[in-house]
Amino acid sequence: MIADQASKLRMMVQAASRARTIAVTSGKGGVGKSNIALNLSIAAAGLGHKVTLIDADLGLANIDVLADLKTRYNISHVIAGRKNIIEIVAEGPGGIRVIPGASGLPDLADMPEERRERLIAQLDYLESEADIVFVDTGAGINRNVIDFTVAADDVLVVSTPEPTSITDAYATIKVLSRGADYGNVWVLMNMVSGTGEARRIADQIARVSRDFLGMCVGCAGHVVRDDAVEAAVRSRRPFMLAYPGCQASRCLRKSLKILDIGRNAEKRRMGGGFFRRLFGRFGTGEK
Repeated sequence: MIADQASKLRMMVQAASRARTIAVTSGKGGVGKSNIALNLSIAAAGLGHKVTLIDADLGLANIDVLADLKTRYNISHVIAGRKNIIEIVAEGPGGIRVIPGASGLPDLADMPEERRERLIAQLDYLESEADIVFVDTGAGINRNVIDFTVAADDVLVVSTPEPTSITDAYATIKVLSRGADYGNVWVLMNMVSGTGEARRIADQIARVSRDFLGMCVGCAGHVVRDDAVEAAVRSRRPFMLAYPGCQASRCLRKSLKILDIGRNAEKRRMGGGFFRRLFGRFGTGEK
């Protein structure tokens, strides 16, 4: 029965176009990564796209807090076979769908093959039901974070103007460069004083990445330091909804244009959709 269900889901997915996946990551914590992921998702949904946001920040899942979601189940219940993926999807703010995170995701690599295939089929189906999937990864360059970023069509590396944050952002890009197949890599500057500071730092990261890593890193814009962001976090409301006209909200809408958010997932990526590529990495032992 389980095998039949997985087979049917695979057939449905093969007939549908898959979502474009954008992993939002950072070299260190405290740079506003999760807030960026949440509000970018809401901004994209506001343009009419069907958006799913996955909280893949292992051990520090906090999208539910930022979005003031009361969730009973999360991805760990799906991994354990107690729930299917549709049962844990939460209706988030601004019309997005949210997959609540949990610290159980590392167990994916050790799942029995039959249960693993069933989970992949469910995740594939979820991907086929969206136009865009944002993945809020953990911070840093550990194996779990890199697996999620390499599997995505686009990687958005969030940094602040602090020297340690810039250094850690470059370290993340450097680890990505070691992979044989990765998507488009972008840097987004957060909490900057203005366009000049953001452009100067982003250009520096792009130049060093090109000269020393042979990588093309795009600038996905910036978000200025804005009191409205802190006020929204305190009230557990995304700033894109609480203060749609604030500077930070306007900045993220510009970032969506730079990312060409309506663009389809690129066909050049090998290994199927995002989740197929992710699970494929578990079996390769790639670093």
